[in-house]
Amino acid sequence: MQGSANLNLMIKAARKAGRSLVKDFREVENLQVSVKGAGDFVSRADLAAEKIIRDELMAARPTYGWLGEETGETAGADPTRRWIVDPLDGTTNFLHGLPHWAVSIALEHKGEIVAGVVFDPAKDEMYWAEKGAGAWMNESRIRVSGRRSMVEAVFATGVPFGAKKTLPATLRDLARLMPACAGVRRWGSASLDLAYVAAGRYDGFWERELGAWDMAAGLLLVREAGGFTDAVREGRDILESGAVIAANGELFGALAKILREDA
Repeated sequence: MQGSANLNLMIKAARKAGRSLVKDFREVENLQVSVKGAGDFVSRADLAAEKIIRDELMAARPTYGWLGEETGETAGADPTRRWIVDPLDGTTNFLHGLPHWAVSIALEHKGEIVAGVVFDPAKDEMYWAEKGAGAWMNESRIRVSGRRSMVEAVFATGVPFGAKKTLPATLRDLARLMPACAGVRRWGSASLDLAYVAAGRYDGFWERELGAWDMAAGLLLVREAGGFTDAVREGRDILESGAVIAANGELFGALAKILREDA
């Protein structure tokens, strides 16, 4: 696995956090859990994983900024670089004993994601990418799918839960898209959904009300694997809007057209 010093640092931090999470996942019934909001839980394991990642990254790059799901944003002495981290994407899966969750780490430079890592410890799949260097899963180069027909395509999304406001829009999306495609999956981890688009497992993905930490690394994976990404509403910044469309180049236009009706 060849990469920059920053990428290697990110991979090391993701693996270290992953080992900690796997230990807690084996004893998931004994986790100390606090409620962060309706349907949105944060666990001791989540907080511990973020601390591991932050300690690793900031010890090596103390001047970089930080944006973490659990600990928020901290400005760095270097205003051009920022880590964007979700220590446990798929917390609800984790707490229910479902082995589909990930560690997501991205590096932003001057407002652009230049390196990204999505690590699935349960399956030992490390997705990684650097700008201009392609996308990879472990030691293998990955590419988006080559499917051209909507009726053959499988897409992924997230269905809003709890207090989220975008359920009506998502239900409209599903009503329009499902008759036109081979299926829609909802697996509960946006970073892995994007990684699966990059690997050609899904043909596309969309979701609203995401945090920057949910998708920053995954967006780069899709782009470096030859796919397209954009905000649901044209002209918006993806990370700021929290609403993303990602797909292979053949299907992106058709998917976006469906999702952008009344967007």
